[in-house]
Amino acid sequence: MRNTNPLVSVIMPAYNAEKYISEAIKSILNQTFENFKLIIIDDCSTDKTWQIINKYRKIDKRVIAFRNNKNLKLSRTLNRGIRVAKGKYIARMDADDISFPDRLEKQVKFMEANPEVGVSGGTMVITDASGRVTGERSYHTTDEKIRKKIFRYSPFCHPAVIIRKAVLTDSGLYNHYYNPAEDYELYFRIGLQAKFANLKDKLIKYRVVSDSMTVGGLRAMEFKTIKARKKFYDLYQASIWDRIYTFLLFITVVMPIITPNQKLWLFNKIRKFL
Repeated sequence: MRNTNPLVSVIMPAYNAEKYISEAIKSILNQTFENFKLIIIDDCSTDKTWQIINKYRKIDKRVIAFRNNKNLKLSRTLNRGIRVAKGKYIARMDADDISFPDRLEKQVKFMEANPEVGVSGGTMVITDASGRVTGERSYHTTDEKIRKKIFRYSPFCHPAVIIRKAVLTDSGLYNHYYNPAEDYELYFRIGLQAKFANLKDKLIKYRVVSDSMTVGGLRAMEFKTIKARKKFYDLYQASIWDRIYTFLLFITVVMPIITPNQKLWLFNKIRKFL
């Protein structure tokens, strides 16, 4: 009996994304690599997101859609999609970003050639809400360099990663406790059983919908980031400098001396020196 499962399951969570989700969906459906299913989970949107998703589900059989009965937030929504996915690989995609046409082709080729790698990502092109390019961010490509920097910042662009489903399942999926840094904590667990990698290639256009972050949102992310790092200090043999850096981050959270926008600006400026 012929195996009809896709090689890749693309997981796209969506919440009130009516402005951008059509572009996001089309960027996946227009991929040069075609052996995939696009699993979209609407997290109980209050706008026209669900209607737009249904439009694409009716015209392309590769689109599989679900709608949460209540708002579950990102980690639980992602886990719902992962549990129904049939692909050998899980590719992440956000509802307001755009994947380059050859993204999946490049990622699958790399993962098939490097079976020891459990998760990989690539370079993201940063745009504003209108799609105007404002910059780009690349990541270390080798397992050794990624592990060396993992306590300084997240080693992957989350909506651009591809993960072996077997590794993801064995790692325990996303842990909602670490929301909104659930992806960062997951990478640590994946790294305990597989290698890391990033492609140099540009894989997605990452849309920054707002040029600011609320104080509460940034503080929550930083607190959970700190907790994730401390959890894996010993398992990853964190250096004294890693621990000092995390402590300094903790000080800026409990005793804020600069605004969230200023902090993000400073991080982007010094990231390559960390």
